[in-house]
Amino acid sequence: MIKVKEDLNMKKMTEHQIIAILKEAEAGIPVKELCRKYGMGNSTFYKWREKYGGMESSDIKR
Repeated sequence: MIKVKEDLNMKKMTEHQIIAILKEAEAGIPVKELCRKYGMGNSTFYKWREKYGGMESSDIKR
């Protein structure tokens, strides 16, 4: 059940929002705090980082 909730969060966020969240983590905000703030699981954050890490918003193709 928890995994389904995390998958739903992945679909709710746009790629631009995901990159913004990853930038917050790079700026020093703890992952645990970001997960609580955005209502996602740690595994979701790390999946995003694996997929979108190092990208800029301008790198996203439509």
